[in-house]
Amino acid sequence: MNRTIFTIMATTMLFTAAKDADAQTFIGRQKPVIQNRTLSPEALWAMGRIGGANVSPDAKQIAYNVSYYSVAENKSHTVIYTLGTDGQGEKLLTTAKSSELSPSYIKGGSKIAFLAPDSEGTMQLWQMNADGTNRQQISRGHRDVEDYAFSPDESKVLVIHTTELPDKGGLAGGYNDLPKASGRVIDEAMFRHWDEWTEGVPQPFIYHFNGTELSTDPIRVLGDELFECPLKPFGGIEQLAWSPDSKKVAYTCRKKTGRDYAISTDSDIFLYDLESGQTTNLCKPADYQAPQNVDYTRSLKDQAVNAPLKEGKDYNLGYDTNPQFSADGKYISWLSMERDGYESDRNRLCLYEVATGKKTYVTETFDSNVDDYCWNTDSKSLYFVGTWHGTTHIYSTNLKGEVKKLTAGQYDYTSVALCGKQLLCGRQSMAEAKELYLVNPKKAAKDDKDETNVVQLTRENQYFRDNIDWGKVEPRWCKSVDGKDILSWIVLPPRFDPNKKYPTLLFCEGGPQSPVSQFWSYRWNMQIMAANGYIVVCPNRRGLPGFGQEWLEEISTNYTGRCMDDYKSAIDDAAQNLPYVDKDRLGCIGASFGGFSVYWLAGNHDKRFKCFISHDGIYNLEQQYVETEEAWFTNWDLGGAPWHKDDPVIQRTFQNSPHKFVDRWDAPILCIHGEKDYRIVASQAMSAFNAARYRGIPAELLIFPDENHWVLKPQNGILWQRTFFRWLDRWLK
Repeated sequence: MNRTIFTIMATTMLFTAAKDADAQTFIGRQKPVIQNRTLSPEALWAMGRIGGANVSPDAKQIAYNVSYYSVAENKSHTVIYTLGTDGQGEKLLTTAKSSELSPSYIKGGSKIAFLAPDSEGTMQLWQMNADGTNRQQISRGHRDVEDYAFSPDESKVLVIHTTELPDKGGLAGGYNDLPKASGRVIDEAMFRHWDEWTEGVPQPFIYHFNGTELSTDPIRVLGDELFECPLKPFGGIEQLAWSPDSKKVAYTCRKKTGRDYAISTDSDIFLYDLESGQTTNLCKPADYQAPQNVDYTRSLKDQAVNAPLKEGKDYNLGYDTNPQFSADGKYISWLSMERDGYESDRNRLCLYEVATGKKTYVTETFDSNVDDYCWNTDSKSLYFVGTWHGTTHIYSTNLKGEVKKLTAGQYDYTSVALCGKQLLCGRQSMAEAKELYLVNPKKAAKDDKDETNVVQLTRENQYFRDNIDWGKVEPRWCKSVDGKDILSWIVLPPRFDPNKKYPTLLFCEGGPQSPVSQFWSYRWNMQIMAANGYIVVCPNRRGLPGFGQEWLEEISTNYTGRCMDDYKSAIDDAAQNLPYVDKDRLGCIGASFGGFSVYWLAGNHDKRFKCFISHDGIYNLEQQYVETEEAWFTNWDLGGAPWHKDDPVIQRTFQNSPHKFVDRWDAPILCIHGEKDYRIVASQAMSAFNAARYRGIPAELLIFPDENHWVLKPQNGILWQRTFFRWLDRWLK
């Protein structure tokens, strides 16, 4: 491979790759001109987005991914950097115009493994010297390497490939004389998921590795079983783990398909023994038989599948994911939800003692979710990430379940990994994109403002930090209608003047059970809303984690109950008690469940709001029940199917569907949706838009034929932002 030369081009600081005589655009770090020190959509898309990171064995270096976007080319480019853990010596290793992903140190840190496409465009596994030289392709074949993990002794590699499912007469109905027919004949549920048709499943394979290339005859960990491993749509290699002796693999799998898959969240942790070829389910006894008398159209909450919980039997009936071995091999840990059918159940940290099979839950005193975790080298303690009261921090626990908070401040820590005697963590806030930090776990924060145990490593977006004015984010507590305390984040415009009155937005969170913590988004970005002259009120309403399990679960089967009261309480408190909030210029915005909230509030807001924006929201709950792919979600959250006329809880749900209140809609509404969104189908937005227009209400519909539940393409993202603010400015300014 020819050496690649890097140059800096004017103010955009684009790297340009030269190969022979032909120059090729290399999307890299950018320094756009910032007009009036104001955050813009273009500036957001110019920022580098830090991805995964890996620590060298001596803990002196990290290798990490950063993704850059070109609006003009409407695409992204992911690169690999290395950086000393002293914060010095940043080096860009990527030398190709194609993306390079998932770096990890091997061979004692002398080499870095990574993913990159071969000459045919197939994603393969490569290795290079730690300085980026001497690149060698070590995997071959026609299937993409989607993720990987080397065994501790590096004699084997776990590789994730997609395995095609048998075509049961699907495309063209099985008729060979109709080769151009595009129709699918479908006879089972879960025929599509998230944003794709269900035509293949990710599966793990074990390849032998001789130091230079992978073997050509891999072991299929699941044998002939065609189940997802890791779980779609977001699972990766973190759902599998090697044992310290490289002889076993723990993996996550939900061994169900079709209708059974659609209603259940019961994934388990399995242990595969390479020497014997045997697989053991660590979650359930060998003689466990799932109940067969399941009503697929009702919540599983009170059905027989969850009955063992009432009998005190621990069968790990919900999601069990992300196994890890302790360094001494005595324990396997994983994240565990208790109940089947409830995807937002509390995620606990489970420890499985290999010798005895005993399970212990070491985060029971932490009444919120464990989002990420890692073992300490002593095999006697673990570190984890968890949300409490609108911020996400690093905690430790010993094997007795004694939990201790380590970090402080108005931040969200997004990940945790060992880095020698320190912890490598991602951190972000509503005022700062993700950067990498080192945390000293031996020096816990003394109070809510103590950051003396934290050191910043990367400064990927320092240019934007220095050249943009950022709005202040303040916590505010108010009372709910039933006397409970509600925490809201109040985001103020840059150069805020307390003597002025500002148009104000109520932000409705999605999920529905995702925290309104110190998250950073490149689309639902609170700072860009503030930069456009809006105050943003972001309530942690009923149904969000970080305030105890009772608060979290109050939303289930009651989408229009206290959670909607909380929204009204938060915006009323701001309008009545903050003199700079203009109560006559209030808007309401949200996505997913937040979009549902917008549609419902549009018919139940009592003249509070002057306009609404709903992105990927549920307009018609009866529609949603039969349209969405993950039936466990609608069964648990809605109670069951709308045709159960004798069930008052279910009927309460559907009687309060937003479409039932369209006769009360009285304010302009913008409806946004992606046509590749199979979680909440685009017909919801089309229906809401048509309903508004038929009633004579000003409305706009922004449809993306090529986007899913999110908006991922740069030009679509900027169109989203421009449409969003054009609509708000039209009605609130």
